[in-house]
Amino acid sequence: MSERRTALHGAHERLGARFTDFGGWSMPVRYASDTAEHHAVRRGAGIFDLSHMGEVEVTGPQAGAFLDHALVGVLSGIGVGRAKYSVIVDEAGRVLDDLITYRLGEERYLVVPNAGNQDTVVEALQQRAEAFDVTVQDRGPETSLIAVQGPRALEVLRATGLDPAEEVAGLKYYACAVARCGGVDVLAARTGYTGEDGFELYCANADAETLWNALLATAEELGTEDAPVQPAGLAARDSLRLEAGMPLYGHELSTEITPVEAGLGKLVEVALRKKDESGTRTVGHDALAAMLRSTPERTLIGLEGLGRKPIRAGYTVLSGERTIGEVTSGLPSPTLGKPVAMALVATDALDEIAAGTVSVQDARGRGVEVARTAMPFYTRG
Repeated sequence: MSERRTALHGAHERLGARFTDFGGWSMPVRYASDTAEHHAVRRGAGIFDLSHMGEVEVTGPQAGAFLDHALVGVLSGIGVGRAKYSVIVDEAGRVLDDLITYRLGEERYLVVPNAGNQDTVVEALQQRAEAFDVTVQDRGPETSLIAVQGPRALEVLRATGLDPAEEVAGLKYYACAVARCGGVDVLAARTGYTGEDGFELYCANADAETLWNALLATAEELGTEDAPVQPAGLAARDSLRLEAGMPLYGHELSTEITPVEAGLGKLVEVALRKKDESGTRTVGHDALAAMLRSTPERTLIGLEGLGRKPIRAGYTVLSGERTIGEVTSGLPSPTLGKPVAMALVATDALDEIAAGTVSVQDARGRGVEVARTAMPFYTRG
């Protein structure tokens, strides 16, 4: 499959971005420095093009009931203007994607899947909608998404021209509102994937470059050495989300990793309990219930390096000489100044890990000393 390009691809080229394939899209991985872009988000604000993400609109009298059936989560219970994190699974309980769903009206929702899973999610939702009075429309091809993340994010939006400014400023986490920013109509959502405060701005493709340029003009005006405001690429987004302990599909989540193994057991338990009380049956209900009744074979844990050697995805996790798991994500943390990682390990080896016998090994057999640590690795404030 040829790489898709966002409406902002030309703007990134003019900024000298380096590109990578991500989920079938050609996306800016960095503009100058991964580390500088990471620190900008932690200290000031980073501006991301996330237009590779999917957008699926679900409307109709049974929209809430349909999403309760189609996703793992009680979406009918969220208020208008609020959002919820959930997953979509198949009948065997295997995770097809993790996603955020916004309720835009009494009978209107926006489901946001990951880039590489957009087609899978659209197809699954359309198939599952057949017994419901709903319409499922793929809005991804016509929609752009720009995120502004960091402690100065709200300041950046205000300076770019935000209306209604106070309503957007008053949004709670996982809430959204229709607004204008930089002269462009947007859906402003206070969500993100960096561990910082921030906003995601959905707009029409035709307006994306106008909004992007307005934000860049603000960045040039507001940015300082101590609290920079600048564009940021996917490399910084990855290190930021890892520090915040947030899963990435294809690493901590996949059809080969159960939601319970991935640390989403509480989300599944609450969803199934509420659905049992209401008589709702979700796709994969029986398989998920069975997972909750048994101890998972693997557990997702956090690791930190005891030296400076980096930990990378794919490294083997050892307890003494015994292989007990694999690193799912790992990087040197720019904020913490040490290597951090997430790993899926055998649940029956957790006591050994606590005793301090764990290490990781790369493909050449070179070892890295590590210790288990709590997640998230970084917490804002």
